[in-house]
Amino acid sequence: GGQATPEALAAAHSEGAAGIQVGTAFAFCEESGLDPDLKAEVIRQALDGEVSVFTDPVASPTGFPFKVVTTGAPEPKRERVCDLGYLRVAYQREDESVGWRCPAEPVDQYVRKGGAIEDTEGRKCLCNALMSNIGLGQVRDEGVVEPPILTAGDDLDSIRRFLPAGADSYTASDVIAGLLRT
Repeated sequence: GGQATPEALAAAHSEGAAGIQVGTAFAFCEESGLDPDLKAEVIRQALDGEVSVFTDPVASPTGFPFKVVTTGAPEPKRERVCDLGYLRVAYQREDESVGWRCPAEPVDQYVRKGGAIEDTEGRKCLCNALMSNIGLGQVRDEGVVEPPILTAGDDLDSIRRFLPAGADSYTASDVIAGLLRT
């Protein structure tokens, strides 16, 4: 028992069951791995109605749109770098060996590796930025810490509904209780 067979899923769907997306709600709860200061700032801004999500068509080096939390603050200056390399792609060098490149690395390096310059426009290093989201940002020259890029669903402002009265944070249990109420 308990295993979802194709038949059981089809029956549940025919009875009106539907999936839900709650990643954003859980991303900003107390138990999530996001940096506590970032969570607190986003929740504060959500309460004030000052936060939104922008689907950036070019931020990701993968070429897929990336939903970025926007707070009205100017975007921090980012160094073009690809030193973690989690989103690099393989390419064949002239000597037929395999090389690696990322549209978020310095433009001259990417182009020298055979990449098209137009693929670099607007790209950001998500590897480093997402590590910063969890408090593991790399420290650059002169002690500058890699800035985060927070991602969330379009329903970001709905996280307010999970906050207990008078609270400025919420738990995963609050999310589940809120979902069961709807």
